[in-house]
Amino acid sequence: MTKENFLITGLVCIVFGGFLTVGGLWAMGFTVGLFGVVFFVVGMTLNRQGSLTPEEVAAWSPEQAPLPDAGRFMYRVDVTLDDPVRSSILCGPCGHLEVVEGPRPAAYRCPACDRPLWDEEE
Repeated sequence: MTKENFLITGLVCIVFGGFLTVGGLWAMGFTVGLFGVVFFVVGMTLNRQGSLTPEEVAAWSPEQAPLPDAGRFMYRVDVTLDDPVRSSILCGPCGHLEVVEGPRPAAYRCPACDRPLWDEEE
């Protein structure tokens, strides 16, 4: 994320410096634009470092903890986009986490607290 931050900051400073120069503020526009070029060059020289391996990404699941009550009970569903497609379902009231194979099911009842989380009638 650091590389992207330097690149975006550099571009913003270059554009802002150009606007200041067009507005007649030569010294300030040159200074801001020069810092923009420096930020952009630093961003281009940084290497992008992946912090997680593909195995760690595939094994990820949300933290197993109860969710706060927001006027009604909440739940969380995370579905992987790559194969194998898995859905992790976190029940908010009891904090039970279950991983099911395939996309999000049409209906789900928490096996720990026996509460229906959703039911999509077709």
